[in-house]
Amino acid sequence: MIINVRVTTKAKFKRVEETAPGCLKVYVSAAPEDNKANKAVIKALAQYCGVRESQVLIIQGERSRDKRVEIREG
Repeated sequence: MIINVRVTTKAKFKRVEETAPGCLKVYVSAAPEDNKANKAVIKALAQYCGVRESQVLIIQGERSRDKRVEIREG
């Protein structure tokens, strides 16, 4: 499954919310440096989708707020 994700970094709270079918907004407290925010996004999405972190892959937008993420099945 591929979803579009909009990321807000340095947020005061961590949250994942659905904005439209197949689109999520992810708030993480990590800063966008040294790949910390991407790791936090992967962790948040894994928890939200109920999968392991290794099943979540950023396929586009690694250095952007707008990302395309693949959630791999079992």
